[in-house]
Amino acid sequence: MNAFSFFSRFAATATLAAMALFSPLSTAADLPSDKSYVRLNQAQPADQANQTEVLEFFAYSCPYCAMFAPHVDNWSKDLPEGVVLKRVPVAFNASMDDLQRMYYTLEALDRLDLHQLLFDALHQEKEPLFEADALTQWAVQHDIDADTFKQTFNSFGVQTKANRAKELVRLYQIDSTPTLAIGGRFLTSPALAQGYEQAVQTAQQLLDYSLQQ
Repeated sequence: MNAFSFFSRFAATATLAAMALFSPLSTAADLPSDKSYVRLNQAQPADQANQTEVLEFFAYSCPYCAMFAPHVDNWSKDLPEGVVLKRVPVAFNASMDDLQRMYYTLEALDRLDLHQLLFDALHQEKEPLFEADALTQWAVQHDIDADTFKQTFNSFGVQTKANRAKELVRLYQIDSTPTLAIGGRFLTSPALAQGYEQAVQTAQQLLDYSLQQ
């Protein structure tokens, strides 16, 4: 091997080594590089230390939440072990309180099969289901006993969960719906990500990043 060939190979090897040392690594766990998410100033802990939470902040009265919910449901079917999706109904004002309590009432009665149907009733069928009496009648139409519904709707347990939802809205600084909170540190939404599927893709990236930290 002549001297020129030796030094050429040496230079090439050194260049590759320098590239490996100083080039940024590109992995599936990289944060999105655009403005499709925001980072919370203060990270929020999960309810259980061994879980990573994905919080879906929504309001039944929000038509965009109705359209986004199926995308989130489909995505949630493939979440890895240790990751939990929790829906958080939002009440930005007192007029939204009854619909917030409605979600936790359905949850307590093990009737979350009606979750998407309530969205449909409000936004496709245009039913005025905004107050307790109308919601009670709607529940009865779906085979829920009226007295059982009222007792649950007005129960301490449902009120406690509604209060916790209000606290989460404050802690996560939620000012619009729908919004996804990932790992207690990041927020994304269809508005930020410019689309429903784009929001789910951004949420997956944020989740991948969170799980590797």
